[in-house]
Amino acid sequence: MDDFTDTGGVRAQGARALARHLLAEMASGKLREGVKLPPERQLSLQFGTSRGSVRRVLSDLRERGLITQVVGSGTFVAPGASELAPAPMPIREARHTSPAELMEARLLIEPLMPGLIVRNATSADFARMTQCVVASEAATTIEEFEHWDGELHKSFAEATHNSFFMQILELTNDVREQGEWGRLKRRSLTPARRTAYEQQHRAMVDALKDRDAQQARELLTAHLEQIQKNLFEA
Repeated sequence: MDDFTDTGGVRAQGARALARHLLAEMASGKLREGVKLPPERQLSLQFGTSRGSVRRVLSDLRERGLITQVVGSGTFVAPGASELAPAPMPIREARHTSPAELMEARLLIEPLMPGLIVRNATSADFARMTQCVVASEAATTIEEFEHWDGELHKSFAEATHNSFFMQILELTNDVREQGEWGRLKRRSLTPARRTAYEQQHRAMVDALKDRDAQQARELLTAHLEQIQKNLFEA
């Protein structure tokens, strides 16, 4: 994902602003069923983000049933989008959270999620986890891998069906999109470590699908500890 360069934080913020804008407009009814969205190029210029990021935002909205895309015709608001669109999260300020602080907090908070996931997750939640794992393994750049890595952890939060964890993981991804995190990740993510992360991802998802909260918690904790070690001892 080419947005997460040292100077890419602004472009990442643009993608989030685009997503928030579209969700807010749908939720309020301003973007009604059947309304055609502006072309990708216009959205890219308007929100200061790459066309690749625009496509990813639209892809996410399509998967959530909020828009439809017709080749040669464009992108349209889907029926029922105003009911389906959640109210967008408020914009938070995350620039003062360092990668070290982030990892300390993640180690405290994320291992709490498996208990809720095994109790509340649906088949759609598990399908989303699998999609993220497959996409991360197919990623051809560190930035794309990092994007899907973040989406996987976000899918864990969503599978708790607890708004607190969803907001925490949104904040986590805000910090991950800063230049300092990207610099550390590029320095530390060797091919061998990426392979290990991918294996850990699959093992965590398998444990969650088996509704084995203890195993998933242990795997998630070990995964985060390995990331922490690799980031700061590389």
